[in-house]
Amino acid sequence: MDIIRQRLQESADTKKRIIEDSILLKQINDTANLIIEQFKARKSVYFCGNGGSAADAQHLAAELSGRFYFDRPPLSADALHGNTSFLTAVGNDYSFDIIYARLLQGIGREGDVLIGLSTSGNSKNIIEAARKARELGIKTVAMTGESGGELKKISDICLCVPSTDTPRIQESHITIGHIICEIVESALFDKK
Repeated sequence: MDIIRQRLQESADTKKRIIEDSILLKQINDTANLIIEQFKARKSVYFCGNGGSAADAQHLAAELSGRFYFDRPPLSADALHGNTSFLTAVGNDYSFDIIYARLLQGIGREGDVLIGLSTSGNSKNIIEAARKARELGIKTVAMTGESGGELKKISDICLCVPSTDTPRIQESHITIGHIICEIVESALFDKK
């Protein structure tokens, strides 16, 4: 029972630090506003991550492309790792480090948004995707842990969760992502 209470308390403490971080709260709001602006301009939002962060990326893309709180038209959002044949072919023929950058080069358009999830902020394939996005005029948002890693230096916005513990960071990424989805959905659609 102690481990259960301890982990729940750690999760709550991480979220409390987010609540108390006015800069991070503004960045979350800025991210939502960026996405709203780009959806209004008929642009797309792409997500990428590895492992648990890939699952979180896919989850958040589905909230936007499917629905979140209420029925409404779909939004153009997708997770870049959805095509496993592409990932394994490019990973094998070129390098795993460029899987997302290469796909983004093929489908991304100026004004789109790339959201890269990496708890360390140092995942090579997420960094390469962010670099390619900048070349293409695609806005970049990173969701990372406390330091932000390399992604913090090259992203337009870096949402650095104030933790160094991977599970606590990932839990917070989903919470932040859900908040962004709610703001976006509410801004773009009438709940009726």
